[in-house]
Amino acid sequence: MYHPYVRGKQFELILIRDNAEFLAKNQFHPIIEPVKEDLTPLSRAMIELSKYNTPCTLIVNPKVGQNPVNSKDLIEFMDESFKDFSNLSLGYILTPESKMEELIGVLQKNQKRTFSIIHYGYTNSLEISKSISCFSNISRHIFIDGYAGKLYQSHLKNEGVKRILIRDGFKTQKKNAQYPPNEHFSDLHITYEDEGMDGFGDFLIVGDDYSETGGPAYAVAIHLTYLEMDQDMNIYHFLSDQTDSPTDPGGKFLEALKKLIDTVRNPNTLIFNSSAIKDFCDLYEKSHYPGLGFVKKLSMQHHIELVADYLSRLP
Repeated sequence: MYHPYVRGKQFELILIRDNAEFLAKNQFHPIIEPVKEDLTPLSRAMIELSKYNTPCTLIVNPKVGQNPVNSKDLIEFMDESFKDFSNLSLGYILTPESKMEELIGVLQKNQKRTFSIIHYGYTNSLEISKSISCFSNISRHIFIDGYAGKLYQSHLKNEGVKRILIRDGFKTQKKNAQYPPNEHFSDLHITYEDEGMDGFGDFLIVGDDYSETGGPAYAVAIHLTYLEMDQDMNIYHFLSDQTDSPTDPGGKFLEALKKLIDTVRNPNTLIFNSSAIKDFCDLYEKSHYPGLGFVKKLSMQHHIELVADYLSRLP
């Protein structure tokens, strides 16, 4: 049902690796777009996913990263190391520059694998529908909101093929100091069936905008999703007080963390008491700064636990 879309950076892969059993238990289906030529961290994550037979999609033609990983290398990597991973689907991204004959070639060469087609700006859905009609190994169409309209989506309704809508709820700012205290994130977890979809997803609290590294942290921000009383999803942006220099990231983190803790300890708090919140509280008690990558991982951890809790309470 829930399809978190992650890029294969260090802490994103650690998140997936550490939560393989949790993802399987909740029937979550992560979509992974590799961004590093070194496949060792990806392999570690895939080993854990395979161990619990966690349903997932691995994109074999990634579009981001300094040197996008070669499709042939990724497919060979999967075939050699994870040929018995039955819940693994290969993902193929269709962008405005994609050539249909290349997709057909990949489908023909890998008919023993199921495929997820990620619609990321390709314009001719009638051509797609006609070109792939003879393939029985397509398991889902994944539409990136804003890149595949309703008419486009309507041409790709096939019995037995799931349709998933991914919406980026994170509104990226150029500078951390520009984030508001809180804002709307998404209601797709509530409305995806109204959209005619079988499932939904997002880019967690990272967003679709991809960069290899962040700039100097003039301000530190901790991003935390939460549900309002009507179950609509918003996001807090806890900002450091210091915003005028790139120094003292640890001190800035503790400033932002105190605001998070004060909100958590409010008797009327709306923040779900996830394991990630417990870790944030532990960092606060120890006055420990673990690095911004780990902080982002905790925020992502909180998000997937929040979604899992919401879905577990549905009738």
